[in-house]
Amino acid sequence: MICFLARFFVKDFEQVKLPKVRQGYGLLSGLTGIGFNIFLFLTKFMAGVISGSISIFGDAFNNLSDAASSIVTFIGFKLAGEEADEQHPFGHGRLEYIAGLIVSLFIILTGCEVVRTSVNKILKPQQVEFNATIAVILIVSILIKLLMFQGNLQAARKIDSKTLKSVAMDSISDVFTTSVVLASSIFAHKTGLIVDGFFGVFVGFFIIKTGYEAAKDTINPLLGEPPSKEFVDEVKSTVMNHEGILGVHDLMVHNYGPSRIIMSLHVEVPSDQNIVSVHDLIDDIETELRQKYHCSAVIHMDPVIMGDKETETYKSKTRKLLEDLSPELTFHDFRLIHHKNGEKRISFDVQVPYKYNLKDEKIIDYLTEHLQEGEENITLDIDIDKMTKDE
Repeated sequence: MICFLARFFVKDFEQVKLPKVRQGYGLLSGLTGIGFNIFLFLTKFMAGVISGSISIFGDAFNNLSDAASSIVTFIGFKLAGEEADEQHPFGHGRLEYIAGLIVSLFIILTGCEVVRTSVNKILKPQQVEFNATIAVILIVSILIKLLMFQGNLQAARKIDSKTLKSVAMDSISDVFTTSVVLASSIFAHKTGLIVDGFFGVFVGFFIIKTGYEAAKDTINPLLGEPPSKEFVDEVKSTVMNHEGILGVHDLMVHNYGPSRIIMSLHVEVPSDQNIVSVHDLIDDIETELRQKYHCSAVIHMDPVIMGDKETETYKSKTRKLLEDLSPELTFHDFRLIHHKNGEKRISFDVQVPYKYNLKDEKIIDYLTEHLQEGEENITLDIDIDKMTKDE
């Protein structure tokens, strides 16, 4: 639904990496959500008045909170699309994540209120009414929420938006909760048993669970999370496609909101190449990354000595030492530097998984002890790079 409407209301709707296009999808989601949810609130509220069902009332006010969430989504995308300024040189893109977090809190608060009122209904049960009109209202609500779920999920995948994913998950939770409300109403009508409050508690806790899971998805990018393995592999492939690049490492991605990325990385190049030519190559790669990912890219050049027997000997020794410790440990950016006074310095980075069973200091001490063994004029410069299991 959102993607279909985007064809008519969003300029360049296929260019989803552009901030203005992303904003257009978000604004459409917010507007359609406001309209549908207010309609559902009014119809369910009337159904609740007719039936006296607390679970239908709870479902109605859940839709009212969804309308408020849609307003937040609209405002969030509107502000997130603003250009950078003196106070916010990296733009306002993270406001989209904040909007998603607020939506999640609305969901949780709604669930808590449904649980509270349902408990009161259990303590003071009242007979509820049910008829064909109420059934039609609830079934239409389910169909509308299914349409909203499909539309927002499709849009979320298209523009890679955690906020729209939260909105979509809220819609599918509404499908479930309204289905439960419908089932409880039919059950009570057929059996005469007053189970409205118990079903309401179940609905409330399900709403809370949905809000909690949505909150996790929006908190992670606010705190800072690593890029996906697919994104890392794609960036590395883009860089390695250039002739003269020997390796890529230390890729760092800072996310200031979707389509507002700052990345830095190190590339290894042959040390015997002309520095001006290498500089031009690096500039070309940075330009390609900026155009492809709509980001700011900075590349650091690491010269690598090719075919030096002494360097290869130390590299082989280092590789064997790390393999003896664990196959999970790797290294890169290995350099052997000769000083004028005859001293040598070995510099390299070791990639260590998070929560590895050895402390960083122990790994450095182990390598230093064995690489300096029998050597009087060598110093070591070892850095530890933390990595995820997928790297």
